[in-house]
Amino acid sequence: MTNLITSKRDFSKLIAKMHTMFNIIKEFDKDDFLGSSPPSIFVGSKLYPEANVGILSPPAEVEEAWIYDNTNAWVEQDFTMEEVARLRASLINSRFRSNIYEVRKTSKFLEIAQEIGIAAKPVDVEIKLTKVPNIRFDFEKIAMPAGPIGELKQIKILENTKVDTKVDKVVSDTDLKANEALTYLYDLGYDENTLSKLLSIGVLGLKKNRKLVPTRWSIVASVDIISKNLIKNITEFNFINNYRLYTGNYFGNYYFIVLLPDIWSYEIFETFLPGSLWNFSGKIEATTDYEDYYGRKDYAKSTVGGYYFPRFKILDYLNKIKRQASCLVIRFEPPEYKVPLG
Repeated sequence: MTNLITSKRDFSKLIAKMHTMFNIIKEFDKDDFLGSSPPSIFVGSKLYPEANVGILSPPAEVEEAWIYDNTNAWVEQDFTMEEVARLRASLINSRFRSNIYEVRKTSKFLEIAQEIGIAAKPVDVEIKLTKVPNIRFDFEKIAMPAGPIGELKQIKILENTKVDTKVDKVVSDTDLKANEALTYLYDLGYDENTLSKLLSIGVLGLKKNRKLVPTRWSIVASVDIISKNLIKNITEFNFINNYRLYTGNYFGNYYFIVLLPDIWSYEIFETFLPGSLWNFSGKIEATTDYEDYYGRKDYAKSTVGGYYFPRFKILDYLNKIKRQASCLVIRFEPPEYKVPLG
């Protein structure tokens, strides 16, 4: 089902198709549809320990549905903020209410959500909602946005789902701890988006401990678990042999990363310029979080998700080159960062 984009021409055709899909959404007035989940599942946090579990899909069967949830492809194909927002706004959030511990029991909707969530390719589904979806868009700092919300009444998977062998292995192993499962899959090359999704839908860990994890929490938790294992590795390596500066930007986020030949430590400064998305004061705002060689035990409340992802990518890089370093990150958000994409 998944067709990879192989040229700029293919990419342009895909964007044009997604633009058309966005127009369909704006006029969406049905309570039933056939869709293709990327696959993508969203677990809400506002009602914890209850959760709204949403199966995300455009309101039509789309061959390239994988692109709606593939952050790596967005970077490789140089998507703009507006194009990503348009893609995400085209996803209907067909949701149902569940307790986070219900994954330990038999629940039809949860079983279907989990089957979709572990799939290796997009899944065609037939969905019926209780009423026409509410046209609204949820944006936040950590999780990716989604489009209209509808309460799920019925759902049917229209095809046999395909699951990667290694994913099926950890899902089936109810004696394997969640952090061990995440590390195992990461070492095999699975990306953080896949890992956070598996953690969120409650298919990892000891059978008695499995539960739903709100998406915004699972995103941070998965990269934090992997990062702590990477730290154990790199602290055994020699220091880098020089001072290194890396710079880059995407979606209006500018990064300056300095690596120093010293024992592992990490500090990040985030600066929000007047007019940027999360600056509500009209003045330059800055915040910071830090960890030394021994790590941190509490959550990085000042910089939240912005703390964990640069740390993870830096540790991933140091692990690949088998070197240890101290790290300083400076992140700027100017006014051009105007669409919240998680």
